[in-house]
Amino acid sequence: MPTDIINQLAGIGPDSPVGQLRASREVAFDAAQGSFNELFEPADPKGVSREERDATAYRIAILERSQPVIELHRSRLRALGVTDADLVAIEQFPDGGALSPRLAAILTHTDLLTTNPRNATKADLEKLQEAGLTTPDIITISELIAFSSFQIRLLAALRALSEEA
Repeated sequence: MPTDIINQLAGIGPDSPVGQLRASREVAFDAAQGSFNELFEPADPKGVSREERDATAYRIAILERSQPVIELHRSRLRALGVTDADLVAIEQFPDGGALSPRLAAILTHTDLLTTNPRNATKADLEKLQEAGLTTPDIITISELIAFSSFQIRLLAALRALSEEA
């Protein structure tokens, strides 16, 4: 079974005990990679640009201090042409520099759902709409936040398992 993004980020080889354990759960293995592909490499990104997608995941990785995920999305953002100034603005949001009002709204929502999801309200969704996001865009952003948070937690667990193995 080929190495997927999660194994890659966790430093897990396909023949390692943890790699074999993951491969034995083929549906979960395939679903995680499929989710990554759909969220970060869709054939048609529709209303949420690739930059916005990776910026969302980059911000979550920064908040969660997940170095492998930070490096992945920093690299992807650079490949998309995002400037160093914009990377710093995302890293130090909301105090790191000017971003578009739309991206600032996305990152505000990302910060809220990553650090204090119980405080999210309908008004927070309305702020996204005011910034120009449609309902499908908001759903995509929510899926990105949920997947990125899941991925970071899974990586931490897999690394712990690998260290014990």
